[in-house]
Amino acid sequence: MRALVLALLVLTLAAGCGSGDDEAASGDTTAAEITECQDVDAPDPRDPEMREAPTEPLAEGTSYALVFDTSCGSFTVTLDQRLAPETTKSLVSLVEEGFYDDTVFHRIVPGFVIQGGDPTQTGTGGPGYTTTDPPPAAAEYTKGVVAMAKSMDEPPGSAGSQFFVVTTDDAQLDPDYAIVGKVTAGMDVVDRIGVLGDEEQRPTQPVVIRKVTVQES
Repeated sequence: MRALVLALLVLTLAAGCGSGDDEAASGDTTAAEITECQDVDAPDPRDPEMREAPTEPLAEGTSYALVFDTSCGSFTVTLDQRLAPETTKSLVSLVEEGFYDDTVFHRIVPGFVIQGGDPTQTGTGGPGYTTTDPPPAAAEYTKGVVAMAKSMDEPPGSAGSQFFVVTTDDAQLDPDYAIVGKVTAGMDVVDRIGVLGDEEQRPTQPVVIRKVTVQES
């Protein structure tokens, strides 16, 4: 079963509703106040994009975190520039350009991972370029780890824009996926999202990433 789930995860890149309640629609409820996933419409899928990879490195001595504001609440991912310098640079650039805003978690595997980062909502979309940060041989994909999805035929550490968050104590994955950071706040929100998958690993309701912002320290 684990092998089947893993195969479905890595094949994501190779494979081809309700309305919010009055309070949510009015904008009176902030992400921090959400205690359950809101009933929202999925945004329209976007057309494939062809961007260029960023060339400017991230600032030395600066720590970067990404704050995800979702229809289930907000969570924060602190990036690990040491493990994945090229991919974290790409993620910060994409976030600053609004790439992840109004996207969805298109794959949810209860007890394993949640996966997003594809504006086309097909499981095949990306930014139009690839970065590579091979993980160390001893890499462990434990709860809260954030790594990049890739297809089976891509080299270890290849990454576009699709990411996954591990929701189990140990996903028992081979060291093939670039590790970009870890959830440092809002893991309860990730867990809330993580139960909303069916037997085909599709969301049982839309989970929308409304906006992602960069925090520097």
